[in-house]
Amino acid sequence: MIVAKSNDLCGNLLGMLPIRKSANDSDQVFTIREFNRFYTARLGLLRKRYLEGEFSLTEARILYEIESSPKLTASTLRSTLGLDAGYVSRILALLTKRKLALQTVSSADGREKLLTLSKTGQRKLAELNEQSALQIKNLLKPLSAVDRNTVTASLSKVRSILSQDQKPAVRIVRVAEVNGDALRLLQEYYEAINVVQRDRPEVVQEIIEDASSGMWLAYTKGEAVGCVVLRRLKSFSFAGECKRLYVQPRARGRGIANALLDAQEGYARSEGLQWIYLDSHDGLKAAIALYRERGYVPCERYNDNPQATVFLRKRIGSDHSRSRRTKEKVQT
Repeated sequence: MIVAKSNDLCGNLLGMLPIRKSANDSDQVFTIREFNRFYTARLGLLRKRYLEGEFSLTEARILYEIESSPKLTASTLRSTLGLDAGYVSRILALLTKRKLALQTVSSADGREKLLTLSKTGQRKLAELNEQSALQIKNLLKPLSAVDRNTVTASLSKVRSILSQDQKPAVRIVRVAEVNGDALRLLQEYYEAINVVQRDRPEVVQEIIEDASSGMWLAYTKGEAVGCVVLRRLKSFSFAGECKRLYVQPRARGRGIANALLDAQEGYARSEGLQWIYLDSHDGLKAAIALYRERGYVPCERYNDNPQATVFLRKRIGSDHSRSRRTKEKVQT
């Protein structure tokens, strides 16, 4: 989305400014601040209402964050945006009063409120998205194709550079037994998307103990922030199922989901699996996009999950690799 992240662009575009190699710190700071003043005025970010509409820039950004992260909590929202708790609370109260946002008490933690957009809120956000996209298109329209490519490449490069110190090392661990971290993350996942068919701890333990299955946790700074489960599919030969992929909202944007899937697929190959299946539903657009980027393709329904509307699979091995794996097991 371009609209609610246009304030991010201010920082991202800074790298497009030529800074002399001999420039001292003061010169660099001046150049960046000068560009900030130019770009915030160019996009109209100083106006009371963003895009001459009914929302401030902060309100538009909060609508975006709520829609992007199913069942986002108020505390995570504050952490993500780096805003004062009282300020966020007042905006959420206003959006709720206008029937744009909904706040429900979390069954996992009564102190937390889960945030979602109402149908009206979703419609308003869609309108903002369309207006913002048009604004950026008009900004790029006078530029040549070469200059447009330079701008977009610079955005990506500067964001990558400025994000390096914000990305702590990620450690992926295949757990040997059900532990508190695993159960906590699974519960967060269940609550985030209202899962109906939930696995009991003893079922999770069985999955972990199955040589062709497993559960992986992602750790940053010693804290578990994500998980994924691989479950052997008995209905298909040499196939597993990707389940419970979840990354806490505050840890997203760091490649953790991909790291979890890399670990899962690598292990599945080592066990001679050829396919990984998964199910999802239409509302999880970001997750589906991630799967498609990783090579998952549509397939027929393969289970009786009442909440699933999307079914995908990915080929991760071949008959040759399976035969080799079988021979290795025989020899050992």
